[in-house]
Amino acid sequence: MKAIKAVRGMYDSYGMDSRLWGRLDRAWGQIMHAHAYDQLRSPIVEPVGLFARAIGEVTDVVEKEMYVFEDRGGEKLALRPEGTAGVVRAGIEQGLLYNQIQKFWYAGPMYRYERPQKGRNRQFHQMGAEVFGLNGPDIDVELIEITAQLWRELGILDGVTLQLNTLGQSEERAAFRGQLVEFLNSIRSQLDEDSQRRIDTNPLRVLDSKNPDTQALLANAPVLSDFLGEESIAHFEGLKAGLESAGIRYEINPKLVRGLDYYNRTVFEWVTDHLGAQGTICGGGRYDGLVEQLGGKATPGVGFALGVERVLLLIEAMEQIPSDLGRDADIYMMAATDAAEGQIRAMARELRAAQPELRVAVHHGGGSFKSRMKKADRSGAQMLVLLGDDELAAQTVTLKPMQGQGEQRQVAQAEWITQIKS
Repeated sequence: MKAIKAVRGMYDSYGMDSRLWGRLDRAWGQIMHAHAYDQLRSPIVEPVGLFARAIGEVTDVVEKEMYVFEDRGGEKLALRPEGTAGVVRAGIEQGLLYNQIQKFWYAGPMYRYERPQKGRNRQFHQMGAEVFGLNGPDIDVELIEITAQLWRELGILDGVTLQLNTLGQSEERAAFRGQLVEFLNSIRSQLDEDSQRRIDTNPLRVLDSKNPDTQALLANAPVLSDFLGEESIAHFEGLKAGLESAGIRYEINPKLVRGLDYYNRTVFEWVTDHLGAQGTICGGGRYDGLVEQLGGKATPGVGFALGVERVLLLIEAMEQIPSDLGRDADIYMMAATDAAEGQIRAMARELRAAQPELRVAVHHGGGSFKSRMKKADRSGAQMLVLLGDDELAAQTVTLKPMQGQGEQRQVAQAEWITQIKS
């Protein structure tokens, strides 16, 4: 029979990739816990209308990329293409947002029907955070600080650059849009086909076109900052001052608009030149009108999402994979005789309880002593814990450093875990 393969653009994660992913998960969870954010788990499947209203009907995501289907009841559903809309929907539905301050984080798969390439898959994964009920730039700063802390812990901070912009308020953006459309129409025939289409649907997206010829034509385009009022300017200045106080470097990118319609005021992206065309690893900003747009009462909001696969690729590209991830185990525990099998398993349970951060492997499958030792060596473990007839009689344990790190020694069974720790 013909073998069944994974859906194009969707893949399996295992081995080193899975271990590195686990390290990212742990670092992310610890940082969000330390900042007092609560996890919110929302469904992978949502009504199509949620994304059409939140993201914008004329965005590429809604027009071209969503996985849309009807269930058996005739309801039109979509696999979620991003995380923010679902979090907002849940907050409104569960009464979590109005006149409240909420800080949420999420993680999980998203789906977009795109051309698969390195760093861009049809099933991809995001980790994100959303904050509701706070108006000031200080919370924008906190979210960016969280991302910077994560990059620092992963060893990739030197490989990324923070880009900032402000989109102002809706009325300011409307005035700018009018001037921008007038300018774009004056050069319409020279623009690429995609940009020509966007003039009539989403003209701000022309500004972040990846077409170099189009970018050259935009040199004399109107600048959004010229249309900002005092309140928007003050918010952006507060954001910049907060980042400078936190020691976070940034660049101003006046053409940064992000790909979704719901943003206002602050927008930001972390970009890298280590991954070729897929240079954005994280992005976010403010969406103060989104809750009301989705049927809730007016509530300010701000958030970001990072692309897990791209972050993992960047860790690999910058050679920041921790050496311990190459080991199948930190400690390898082995019974030299059948009589010691039960006790070695009990000792493994004791060590896992005492030091849960360690990867503790127990030998299985029998075999000669020589073959058992080969398996222990191939595991990459730093320490072999050996228990045989001699050790049982003397109530001791043999500790053998692996990878040529030292001499083996026997220790009392009452002290072996203390010796492992030291």
